[in-house]
Order: sequence, then C-alpha cells, then structure tokens
Amino acid sequence: MQQFDVAVIGAGAAGMMCAAVAAQRGRSVVLIDHASKLAEKIRISGGGRCNFTNRQVLPENFISANPHFCKSALASYTPQDFIDLMRRHDIAWHEKHKGQLFCDDSSESIIEMLRVECDQGGVQWRMPCEVKEVLREESAGATVFTVNTSVGPILASNLVVATGGLAIPQLGATDFGLKLARQFGLKVIEPRPALVPLTFDAEAWAPFGELAGVALQATVSAGPGRRAQHFLEDVLFTHRGLSGPGILQISSYWQPGEAIVLDLAPGQDLSAKLLESKVGGKQQLGTVLSSLWPKRLAEQWLGEQATTRLADAPDRILKDLAQRIQAWALVPSGTAGYKKAEVMRGGVDTRGLDQRSMQARNVPGLHFIGETVDVTGWLGGYNFQWAWASGVACGRSL
Repeated sequence: MQQFDVAVIGAGAAGMMCAAVAAQRGRSVVLIDHASKLAEKIRISGGGRCNFTNRQVLPENFISANPHFCKSALASYTPQDFIDLMRRHDIAWHEKHKGQLFCDDSSESIIEMLRVECDQGGVQWRMPCEVKEVLREESAGATVFTVNTSVGPILASNLVVATGGLAIPQLGATDFGLKLARQFGLKVIEPRPALVPLTFDAEAWAPFGELAGVALQATVSAGPGRRAQHFLEDVLFTHRGLSGPGILQISSYWQPGEAIVLDLAPGQDLSAKLLESKVGGKQQLGTVLSSLWPKRLAEQWLGEQATTRLADAPDRILKDLAQRIQAWALVPSGTAGYKKAEVMRGGVDTRGLDQRSMQARNVPGLHFIGETVDVTGWLGGYNFQWAWASGVACGRSL
C-alpha cells in the first residue's frame, strides 16, 4: 500500500495539468485513470489538432449557476500562460476563426507535453486502473483518503477529482465524479448535453431533412427578452435537425420546450431589399433568394413561390417572407445527446467549492476540477482553458 500527498483521478486535460503543477512544487502525486490510452478527448479535439485555448477568454464566455466562480482561476492562469508553456516545448500553433488557437501539427503534441510535465515532477501513473471505492478518514487532525483500485489501495492526504463529464461516452466518459460528489454531500447541478446538435420532430422536419449538408451563416438566439443570447455563426442542416457552430453554441443556453430563433439573412433589412428589387424587376423570388443562400435552401423554402416574379408579388407577401426568414422560430424536440455533445453542462455545484483551490468547503482535502465542475465554456477553446486554469489553481493550492 502506497501513500501520496495527492491522488488525482482522471488523466485528462485538467488532471494532468493539476498533477504536473503539484508534483513540480514538491508534492508526491499519483495520477489514476481507467483508460488504457492517455487523453483521448484531447486527441480527437479540433479535428485532431486540439483547439487548446482562445485569444480572448472572459468570464462571460462561461455558463454556471454561480457565474462569478470561474473568475479567480481564469485570471490566475491565462491563455498566454498556456502559450508560454507550449513555447517551452517548441509546439507550433496558429490562430483561426474568432481567436481559436490550434496546434500546427497533431493534438498528440499537447498530450506529450502534459505527460512530460508530469514526469518532470515525478508523477506516478496508474493506468489502466479502475477506482472501485473512495473512503475518507480523519485522525489526529489529518485527513486520509483510501482509494481502493483494481491494482490495490492507494492512500492520499488530498484527492482531486478530474474525471470529466458525461459527453462522448464512447471514449469512456462516466458519471463517476458526480457520484463521488454526492457521496461526500456536495450538491450537483443537473447535468445535460451541451455544445450539441439540436433535433426536431421527425414528421415536421422531413422537408428540411432533405437539405442535409446545406450550411449558411445565421444569427441564432435563445432565451427570454433582453437576456436572450445571440451567436452569429454557421448553421448546418442535418437529417434530424440543425448543427454547426451556431447551433452548438446556442444549445448550451437552450431550455427544453423553448424556441430558438434564427435570422437567416443576418445584417440585412431583407424586407426593404425585396421591396426595392420589386420595382421594375423581372427576377423570380427563387433567383433573388439564391443570391443570398445556397440554391437548394432557396428552392425548398419557397416551394411553388420560387417561380413567382418579384414584380408580381404583393408587398404584404414579401414582408411576410422577410419576417419568416429573419425571425424563424423553431422549438427543438431535444438534442443529439451525449454521444454527439462536446461537453456536459452542469456538474458539481461551485457554491460548495473554494474558487481559489477548488476544494470542497465542507470536505477538507477533496477537490473537483475541469468539466466535472459546473462551469461550461463556449465553443472555441474555452473549455480547455477552464481545464488548464482550474487544474493549475488546484495544483498550486496543494
């Protein structure tokens, strides 16, 4: 039976970062993971190039029942700090759309960097290693966690839970972290898929299902009144519903039973444009819309109206058409689920955690970091930045 200062369960982005930081500060650390292959979620992210952070990371890029919680960690470990770490490891990167940063080569370079950082601190690895039970005892003012595993018991003064969320179960995602939180009396904000495609009633969606593969830029909105959230991004039609960056973003804000609203001609006064084009115009409606949209979408949207000459269309019809295009309200029937979700929304209630150390307020020595916690980032590198920042905050505190 071996004893360590710190046992970290979960060798993903947050877990490896935390283990490396704690170990390089002189703590004895063991890193436990049930997988046989290291950091699969990092490996597949960003099309295999890992969207490892974003140039501009602000607290408002994150969703939580306790929105102020993430501020301390994010301020203490910034995107530039992670870029500096990559520079020390000679990893080349480039910037894409809206501040998203990717590796020039493979995401494997990020995994190898974190593994090397752990090894430099002397982290001991236990993988594949299944955790069967976690017990906690206090004696003479000291805390000891007993982690009973498939390779025998491990004792530690501090336990860090970095097991991620429920997204992508095919890579081994489980609810282990949430179960452990509940075991020790912490509250959990109800989890659900986030950054996920939205689905619609099969019969109602059938005409649009024929447009699978069609994509266009749109403004997507969800939420009540002034508190509505908006994203200007690409939207993709699928056989079952809608996907693409705009839909993934809004899915984190969408509440079941609510409508989402799409403006399929963003930045334009479509009503005025149609009325102006009508004067002396011989074009058909289908031709006009095909200049704004992919032709398949224009034809499907207009149906028999596609061949109507603009000059022959009453103003009322044109105004109504513009209104439907720029405020297309749809009520999703659900999401494509955790198999297609990039992350989980919800998790361990941060009101029970210390924002500087990630330690449970009522359970000294127990810490939660990364996606297990109720902090969910936007699409575009924000969730990795939360993993790095929360891991570093916890690692430093140990």
